[in-house]
Amino acid sequence: MRLPVSAIASSRAMLLRLCAVAILAVPLRALSPSFHVMGTDAAPWSKVFTSVGLAAGSDTTAQIIVVGPSSNIDIARLATDHILIVEGDSAAARQIGITPKADAFAIRHIVDEHAPNMQIVWAQQVSAPIMSIPEDFKIYARERWKNAPVEAGKRTAHGAIVWIATPPGDSGADRYPYLLQALVDLGMELPARTAGLWAFFDSSYRSRADVDYLARRWREAGISALHVAAWHNTEPDPQRDEYVKSLIVACHRNAILVYAWLELPHVSEKFWADHPEWREKTAAGQDAQLDWRKLMNLQNRDCKRTVTALVQNLLARFDWDGVNVAELYFESLEGASNPARFTPMNDDVRRAFEMQEGFDPKLLFDAKSHYASGQNREGLRKFLDFRAALASRMQADWLDVLDQVRGAKPWLDVVLTHVDDRLEPGMRDALGADIARSFPTIQSRHATLLVEDPATLWDLGAARYGKLAEKYNQLTRERQRLAVDINVVERYQNVYPTKKQTGTELFQLVHEAAKSFSRVALYFENSIEPQDLALLPAAASAARVVQRLPDELDVDAPQSVRMPWRGAVELDGHPWPVQNEAAVLVPAGKHRVTPGTAMPVVRLADFNGDLRSAIDAKDSVELAYASRSRAIAILGSDVSSIDVDGAPYWKPGTQNAGSSVLLPSGEHILTLHR
Repeated sequence: MRLPVSAIASSRAMLLRLCAVAILAVPLRALSPSFHVMGTDAAPWSKVFTSVGLAAGSDTTAQIIVVGPSSNIDIARLATDHILIVEGDSAAARQIGITPKADAFAIRHIVDEHAPNMQIVWAQQVSAPIMSIPEDFKIYARERWKNAPVEAGKRTAHGAIVWIATPPGDSGADRYPYLLQALVDLGMELPARTAGLWAFFDSSYRSRADVDYLARRWREAGISALHVAAWHNTEPDPQRDEYVKSLIVACHRNAILVYAWLELPHVSEKFWADHPEWREKTAAGQDAQLDWRKLMNLQNRDCKRTVTALVQNLLARFDWDGVNVAELYFESLEGASNPARFTPMNDDVRRAFEMQEGFDPKLLFDAKSHYASGQNREGLRKFLDFRAALASRMQADWLDVLDQVRGAKPWLDVVLTHVDDRLEPGMRDALGADIARSFPTIQSRHATLLVEDPATLWDLGAARYGKLAEKYNQLTRERQRLAVDINVVERYQNVYPTKKQTGTELFQLVHEAAKSFSRVALYFENSIEPQDLALLPAAASAARVVQRLPDELDVDAPQSVRMPWRGAVELDGHPWPVQNEAAVLVPAGKHRVTPGTAMPVVRLADFNGDLRSAIDAKDSVELAYASRSRAIAILGSDVSSIDVDGAPYWKPGTQNAGSSVLLPSGEHILTLHR
């Protein structure tokens, strides 16, 4: 609560408060960051706007108003200080000069200026008249063959107008994948943005890119941790090693943690070439080169000993913040039905299974053997169970290896990426994936489980993430230890309107995943369309923002979020020192954000960690934080010294404003002195 002040002081504070509001310079700040739908079906529009964190509001306070054909309002007046969306050929459209000029035509394939090379095909064609668009409107999308406008917009004095030829479709993502991008272009504000996304990174796709440019871009997109394809650096190589070292430095400079992403039993291209004697075998007797992965026999003692030494050296050579042990089980998604892809069938596994069950598992794939006949599937069942148990033991063994490394680097966070086999139980027999068996080991190591949803579930849409979360909440109440991976890839199924998840569809997936899991990871960084990056942080935020007054926002967030803000700011009535020139970082919980009277002398521009509190004490700032790995603070002002838990941590003269400071993992009190 605010302390009582005299009438004179109160007047002065009010004047400063009004000045702070002016400094914000955001055109639609007086309106709630929300939407209202009139005269048309609200359900699809709700799916569109909630995907980026906007809530439903009233017709008097909402920033965005959707006007359907049956609405009868004064468009010109309302558009002065609102963002209006007008559907189709209607009275509202004609008020703004959008009128029919030709008979109806079929719309199915459109081209959007935000991604002109993206194939956008609607599942069903829709008929609509060709419309004449006033010259002051910008055309955002056209029908491919007739070049007729299907989406257009323009700015107004303090708002905007957007017109689309048809409703958006039942899912909200059926027809205009980049409608939200157009709205942002025209001034739409998004109330909150996450700063906690994870992303996978493969340097083979980015070898020529400037790492400092990439790191800045990733952080702006809300990425807090990058999982780097470490198999390229399994064996020391001066050029490749230098690239990864410079990447880590650039990421740390931008408050991004860096994890070593392992894909065992794939070790490296060189290891595969140098050790043909240790290659994994398929049930067809071939070397297990499956897709891009070249699998090694980690059940062989000599192979495992050699790989262990390589992994330990890899983790010691670089300044990693964590390790991701990904997809450590077997092939393939087709299971035993495809012997050419089914593993493991190396000599060591075959001997171990024969000692346990009395027969060679290779007989399961020998048409002359009674083990392969349709009359006897018990043998296959035994091997599939043996295989699942073996995969769990492998995961435990390699987590043991990481524990040894953590003796020297105790800050290393550990993640196990594992395909779902609870909502999609067929994955157990297909891949040997048995998360219920592996989860106690994951818990005992205080690791994070990163759930990968298999392609067989993709047709369930965004709703699948809530269903996945229900399954995994049965395993643990520690929600902070559960994360989910979204594969942003070209899909083999017949999907619409785009083959890859992009635009509104991607935002819906990310938003539902963020509501359901504590962390969202994206596979992979290079597959995300550039036009989606700016909106991803809003989609990944599960915060609820309510506008109480023109200059007061109530925030309820499960994790720290960035909120657009310029000028001094107070959090719950106290000066708040964690902000940069464009945004304020609000910690998890319920808070009230209001304009402040003066900028704190000591500030942090960014912070990568679980920020619990921050107290401005004029010449110093005290922050409480927690972090599973190291935390990173980006200084927003000159700092003379830093203490951690009351003890000197950093000496004067080594860092200034704009510098990054690596902080210890765990729970700590950080004090920054002017």
